[in-house]
Amino acid sequence: MSITAAFAAHAAAARGARLPEEVVERTKMIVFDEIACAIVGRELPPGRAIAEWVAGQGGPPAAAVFGTAGRSSPVLAALANGTAGHADEFDGAHVTDGHPGAVIVHAVTAAGEALKSPGREVIAAISLAYDLGTRIVAAVGGAWSLRERHHVHSDHLHSYGAAAGCALLRGADADHHRRALALAAGNAGGLATVLEERHHMTKALANGIAAMSGVMAAELAAAGFDGSEAVLDSVHGPLAWAEAPVQDPGRGLGSEHAVMGANFKFYSAGYPIHAPAEAAMILMRDHGLRTGDIAAVTIGSNSRSLNTVGGRTMPSINIAHMVAVAMVHGDLGFDIAHHPTALNHPEVLRLKPLIGFAPDPELERTQPRGRGARVEIALRDGRRLSQLVEHPRGHARRGPVGWDELRGKWERLLPLRLGSGGYDRFLTACRGLESLEDIGLLARAAQREGA
Repeated sequence: MSITAAFAAHAAAARGARLPEEVVERTKMIVFDEIACAIVGRELPPGRAIAEWVAGQGGPPAAAVFGTAGRSSPVLAALANGTAGHADEFDGAHVTDGHPGAVIVHAVTAAGEALKSPGREVIAAISLAYDLGTRIVAAVGGAWSLRERHHVHSDHLHSYGAAAGCALLRGADADHHRRALALAAGNAGGLATVLEERHHMTKALANGIAAMSGVMAAELAAAGFDGSEAVLDSVHGPLAWAEAPVQDPGRGLGSEHAVMGANFKFYSAGYPIHAPAEAAMILMRDHGLRTGDIAAVTIGSNSRSLNTVGGRTMPSINIAHMVAVAMVHGDLGFDIAHHPTALNHPEVLRLKPLIGFAPDPELERTQPRGRGARVEIALRDGRRLSQLVEHPRGHARRGPVGWDELRGKWERLLPLRLGSGGYDRFLTACRGLESLEDIGLLARAAQREGA
C-alpha cells in the first residue's frame, strides 16, 4: 500500500473511532486557544485587512468570521480566521515544528459550521488533521530543514491534514480522502520569504491560505475533482523534500495522537524566543536586577532556533528585541508585545545591542530541534549569572497544561473583546465541545456580541 493510500484509509476509518479521554481534552484546549488567538488577532493589521477583504467578496453566510459580526463561505471564513489566528506569534506550535493549529482548527471549524457538524466529530477531525499534517512535516525534516534546503515554509503542509479533517466531516471514504489530499497540493508549498518581511502580514496569510486550501480541497473532492493517484508518494510530492529516505511516516497512526505534542504559547513572540525570554525574566526576578546592572547578555540555544530568530527585521521574531522587551517590562504577553511604547522604550533600545547569541554545545547535542535555551547575564560588578530553561512554559515536554493555566492566558484579553457574557459562553462551549450537537453554537460564541 502506498503512503497516500495508507493515510487515506486511516482517515476514512477515523470516522466514529473512539479517542482517548486525554486526546479529547487536549483537542478542546487547542480549539479554545486557537480561536482565542483569532479573536485578538483580528485587531492586528493582517487580521483587520483579511476580514475587510473577505467581507467584500460576498458569498453565503455559512461560517463565522471570528472576532467580528460577519459571516462568509467556509472557504473564505477559513482564510480570514487562519490569517487572524497567526496574525501574532501567540498561537500554538508543535514539537514537530510550525503552527498546525492556525491552519487546522480554522479549516475544520469553518467546514463544520457549514455542515452543522456535532462537536464530537469536529474533535475527531482536528485530531486526525494533526496526525497527518505533523507526520508530513516531520517526514521532510521539519520546518528549518524545509526552509534551508528548499526555501519552503512548512505551515503550508498542514493543508494536507486540514483537507483530511474537512473530508472526515463529510463522511468521506478512502478514495474521497485520497482525492482531497491530491487537491490540497495546489497550495501546499509556499515560499519561506514570509520570514523576511517586517509586518507579519504574509506570514499570517500563509496560514490562512493553508486553512482555505484544506476546506477547498475537501469541497472539490466532494464535487468530483480528482488529482494525483498518490500525491504523497510522487517524486514531485512533498515527501520528496525529505532530508533522507522516508521511513514509514504513518507509524503510530491510531495509537500515537499528535495533538498530545501541541505546545501552548504564553509569550507573544516567535517560539525560539520563549525559553530565552523566560530564562532572562527568571534571572531578573530572582536576583532583583535592574537593566542598568547589565553589561552583556548571551543567549545559547541550538543553531536552528537561532537561525530562525537571529537578526530578523520582524520585531516579534527578533530574539534580541523581544528578550530586551521581556527583561525591561518583566512580561511578554500580547499587550506588551503589541504596545509601541513598550517595544520602543528607551531601556529596550539601550539593552538590545547588549544581547548576543551563539550555539550552545550542550543544547546542540541534546536538543538539535528543541526549544531550550541558556541565558548568561554579565553584570557591571563582574558577576555572571546563568539560567537554563530546557522547555518553555506550555511546551508538551515540560508537562501538561491545565484549563486553569490556559484560562489565565485569556481571562483578561477575551472579555474585553467578547464581553464578559460572551467570554463565558465561548469558554463553556469549548469545554463542553464533545456534547454540542452543532459546532455553530461555539462559532457564534466567538463573534462580537450582536452577531
